[in-house]
Amino acid sequence: MALTLRRNRDRDLAPLAAMLSDAEIPLLNPNAKVPFDEMEWHQKWLGDREDVSFYLQDAAGRDVGFFALREGVGPEVRHLTYVYLVEEARGGAAAELTSHVEQAARDLGALTLTLKVEVDNAPAHNAYLSAGYEELSRRQGMATMRLDLEERPTE
Repeated sequence: MALTLRRNRDRDLAPLAAMLSDAEIPLLNPNAKVPFDEMEWHQKWLGDREDVSFYLQDAAGRDVGFFALREGVGPEVRHLTYVYLVEEARGGAAAELTSHVEQAARDLGALTLTLKVEVDNAPAHNAYLSAGYEELSRRQGMATMRLDLEERPTE
């Protein structure tokens, strides 16, 4: 599936709310209210001044995915948060998704990308390992991973 990236400059969460079913909200963020509460997300989950979010669109221009990048220990580190793809966009899109995430982080001036993934989410965990991410630690069912962006050529 050919996906394109659209930066969410207006901090508009209505497309994310439209993509998510109530059952998927806890998978994206176990601490978030159900049903989706846009104000809560603005205040609690994507409220940091340096949070930047993106939508992935399919060839027809439909929003089919979402992710956010939070500033890490400094502006040269970005932390991937809240990755979501609609079900029909899953399966085989992992390499394309990680490529878009990495390019977005580079465009924000990041040299390093970090993330946390549930260890029992084998498809996601394996996708990050396949994309060259290094597992730094495991704690409470979560793996912390990192990728040095300067080592990877841009497309």
